[in-house]
Amino acid sequence: MSTVDFGNPDVIVIGAGNAASCAALAARESGAKVIMLEAAPLDDCGGNSRYTAGAVRIVFHGADDLAQLYDITDDERKTCDYGTYTEDQYFDDMGRITNYRTDPDLCEILVKRSFETMVWMRKKGVKFQAPYGRQAFKVDGKFKFWGGLACETWGGGPGLIELEHKACEREGIPIYYETPAIGLITDDSGVKGVRARSQGKTVEIHSKAVVLACGGFESNAEMRARYLGPNWDLAKVRGTRYNTGVGIRSALEAGALPYGHWSGCHAVGWDQNAPPFGDLAVGDNFQKHSYPLGIMVNANGERFVDEGADFRNYTYAKYGKVIMDQPNMFAWQIFDKKLVHLLRDEYRIKQMTKVTANTLEELVEKLEGVDAKRCLETLKAYNKAVQTDVPFNPAVKDGRGTKGLAVPKTNWANVLDTPPYEAYAITCGVTFTFGGVKIDPTNGQVEDVAGKPMPGLFAAGELVGGLFYHNYAGGSGLVSGSVFGKMAGHSAGACAK
Repeated sequence: MSTVDFGNPDVIVIGAGNAASCAALAARESGAKVIMLEAAPLDDCGGNSRYTAGAVRIVFHGADDLAQLYDITDDERKTCDYGTYTEDQYFDDMGRITNYRTDPDLCEILVKRSFETMVWMRKKGVKFQAPYGRQAFKVDGKFKFWGGLACETWGGGPGLIELEHKACEREGIPIYYETPAIGLITDDSGVKGVRARSQGKTVEIHSKAVVLACGGFESNAEMRARYLGPNWDLAKVRGTRYNTGVGIRSALEAGALPYGHWSGCHAVGWDQNAPPFGDLAVGDNFQKHSYPLGIMVNANGERFVDEGADFRNYTYAKYGKVIMDQPNMFAWQIFDKKLVHLLRDEYRIKQMTKVTANTLEELVEKLEGVDAKRCLETLKAYNKAVQTDVPFNPAVKDGRGTKGLAVPKTNWANVLDTPPYEAYAITCGVTFTFGGVKIDPTNGQVEDVAGKPMPGLFAAGELVGGLFYHNYAGGSGLVSGSVFGKMAGHSAGACAK
């Protein structure tokens, strides 16, 4: 038997990412004795949260609200336009990008508790900051934040996990690493604990409540192929290798109701030669999300999507699938010199697939796997179609589009005419899956196939189904994990008491 002493916990939280940490802290706040089980070793702990860039989508009404989350100087108030993001805007975005399929009750909880939950997290020791490098453009000498995002976690995902785990340590919540859950302990009265692997042995840890917060099935190639469809087993995984769907599978085996968009996921443009799973040394920087400023071409040398349909916050999570559907599952992003200074920070790392050239003719010959002749025709046709009489403004939907192209570009169209030219090769990187289990939106309790609460079982984070369909608004994932993690933790703690 394992020699590890797990004590006699009231609440077991499966996972150690953002949703799990919030659940553990909330359960402890309710007076429960809490432990966390983490499949990963210490140096790779924290689930997908550790790989995120850290943006959080919250309701706020200007600098005074944001100042409750991070320090804002008088000078910054003068030189920054933080904008506002109202409840109505949040609801509109969640409806619009999910084709109005988002569960209205879950969505309401997410939106209405978004800001207060971040304030709660700050009190627990989490730090926030303004996302200058990714969500602000300098326009007329003033930084303008765009796309509803003006807040991110300090230190990105690694900083978030570090501070949450320090908070757990202060609160007396132990985290057991390399201790993957493999199933739930149940009887006729509900969930009574967790079966796990510890030091090569199967152990049973009994408790009064369990919170599932161990991610979706994005790291499981077999489940991706089964539920997302053909070729999804070939996609690269942006984050942790440990989100293999065990929480979802355990819940379903215990009788939970499958819920949400099981054939859908968050997937983005990701460096073509990135490793199969996330690399913490590079973090989120394999992503390439400045495509709204340039154009993308596929192996046929053709554009295949409206790069400027909307701010990247509202398109990046669905364009990964579009890229995967292209011939040989890749594309090239193309920019010229006058755009390069506007590219996001991830375009300045060493680990990327990039070519440069001084002419378009030279460039297309360097785009490996691309029909060079057709690509040059595409570039020339695009350049002629740009509406240069419309002013360019990257901080708003500027309406500077194209005319007469089969695949239009709606905003931020720029003639590619200033060398040197740069191009970046990308493929599909899957972030997290949208299908999961059904929870009661009032307390985070998992529901069974009859729609009844499952005693002792709660869930939060990626494995909660029903929020996201088809697409995703940037920054809403971390906030969802926090909001529903806090809810599930409080409820589990109350259940245990």
